[in-house]
Amino acid sequence: MNIFPAIDLYGGKAVRLFKGDYNAMTVYSDCPEEIAKDFKAQGGKYLHLVDLEGAKTGETPNVETVKKIVAATDLFVEVGGGIRSMEVIERYLAAGVSRVILGTAAVTDPEFLKAALAAYGEKIAVGVDLKEGYVAIKGWTESSKIEGFAFCKQLEELGVKTVICTDISKDGAMQGANHGLYERLVKELNVQIIASGGVSSMEDIRRLKEAGVYGAIVGKAYYTGAICLREAVEAAK
Repeated sequence: MNIFPAIDLYGGKAVRLFKGDYNAMTVYSDCPEEIAKDFKAQGGKYLHLVDLEGAKTGETPNVETVKKIVAATDLFVEVGGGIRSMEVIERYLAAGVSRVILGTAAVTDPEFLKAALAAYGEKIAVGVDLKEGYVAIKGWTESSKIEGFAFCKQLEELGVKTVICTDISKDGAMQGANHGLYERLVKELNVQIIASGGVSSMEDIRRLKEAGVYGAIVGKAYYTGAICLREAVEAAK
């Protein structure tokens, strides 16, 4: 299993939200590239970035910050948040990003998803954010009324290789991951599953590894010191 420490970007800063609430934002650093360097120093090889402003607007207001982060390390960087056009995909890939994550657009514009997969293959991942079992869109501000497992099955059939699945109710709450959800996804789908939301202890890391997930995103638990990244990376091997 691979550990994906997370940096959420807003206004060029590293921040965290509580359960996706933009009004419950904590700023952790004015220099996100320094956090990325710390990830590398602790043995990290991967990095999960989210442009929280982009998730709302569909623009790339933090692309210069993303470039700085990519330039500061040789980590495998994946980025999501408002990627709704081929132009934005190309902008991120040109900035040195290894994989882009489609969220809202994968739900609302399946033809765009198909075109992106045809052009970029495994460089395209899909983020499936679940709220009470249904897929949420537009920075988690709306529910699509699409059932989560059915949507993941559709993604597999379209040829998506990597799915990042977030249980919004667990995100930032430090109450543990939804292990039943990830066990079922691994069992029923033949795609790389990255678990996101509530990964807050070494026990979570161990259980996700045992479940067979491809990756686990560590966010708030890193920033609060609840998880030592170096230990998590070692335990996940």
